[in-house]
Amino acid sequence: VTKNLTKLLFLSSLMTGSLISISSNSWFGVWMGLEMNLLSFIPLMMNEKKLMINESSIKYFIVQAVASTMLLFSILMILLKFPMIWGKNENLMMMISSSLLIKIGAAPFHFWLPEVMSASTWNNCFMLMTWQKLAPLMVMSYCIEMNIFISSIAIVSIIIGALGGLNQTSLRQLMAYSSISHIGWMISSMLVNENTWELYFIIYTILSMILIMFFNQSNLHFINQVFMSSNNNVEVKFTMMMSLLSLGGLPPFMGFLPKWIVMQVMIENKMTFLVLAMVMITTITVYYYIRVSFTALVLTNSETSWSIDIKSKNFKMLLSTATMISTMGLILTSLVPNL
Repeated sequence: VTKNLTKLLFLSSLMTGSLISISSNSWFGVWMGLEMNLLSFIPLMMNEKKLMINESSIKYFIVQAVASTMLLFSILMILLKFPMIWGKNENLMMMISSSLLIKIGAAPFHFWLPEVMSASTWNNCFMLMTWQKLAPLMVMSYCIEMNIFISSIAIVSIIIGALGGLNQTSLRQLMAYSSISHIGWMISSMLVNENTWELYFIIYTILSMILIMFFNQSNLHFINQVFMSSNNNVEVKFTMMMSLLSLGGLPPFMGFLPKWIVMQVMIENKMTFLVLAMVMITTITVYYYIRVSFTALVLTNSETSWSIDIKSKNFKMLLSTATMISTMGLILTSLVPNL
């Protein structure tokens, strides 16, 4: 009970930190909120029994501390030397953007994310992929401007996310590279419209939650474990395939909706070449999603002790509902006016 209460305390502190950053009207408030968020997340990552998790939490702390130091240094520069010309100083904007990009794990500052996620629990992976990115992304959206630096970050993130996931056997690292790719899309959508990236983030969070819930309940960590499930679980594999393809952004699934909107808005803003490059690179990410899901459906082996074993009827029902959302979401959104 005490352990759960402690977790709840840190979780509420973590969320408060993010909300302070988002709602703050000063850069110091942003920095303070991010620090509060970081120091609350570290205890949630720690595990007395598993040294690898502790190691990954130290890696996470070091990287985030470097990013926070960089952000604080940039803030001090603004306050001391450039009080009135914030918008005109590109170097300072680049420094602040870089510190926030390190925090979210966008390429080429992505080096820590797959390493940390590969040794974390699925719940922590979900937090890293979604909530921990919310505050830095929101702060970035307040001050982002279209320039070569930001657009190249977006493209590089999508490329790294696509190529990095090709050779992975760990599902957690696969999800990490997928997350890097999605960050590229979110940054691109920020350049043209503030509301677009928020919609993208919400849908990405829902789809990630469905998949991670499935992996966590099924105790899956590697691709070969997905292959080793028995013939009886074809419907479960099919469910997973639907969710993966939806996360990949394949039409007619829900995951295609935010990409569709981003493409439309960017084309309207005369960014056709950037969109074309993004779409072409993203097809590689769809390939490795298909590789996991399709091969799992085709290959069947005898069930082993670490394979999928979902006995809970409630979970099956929840999984079915979640899959319906990811599958039918795009069709349902057509019924909503003015979307």
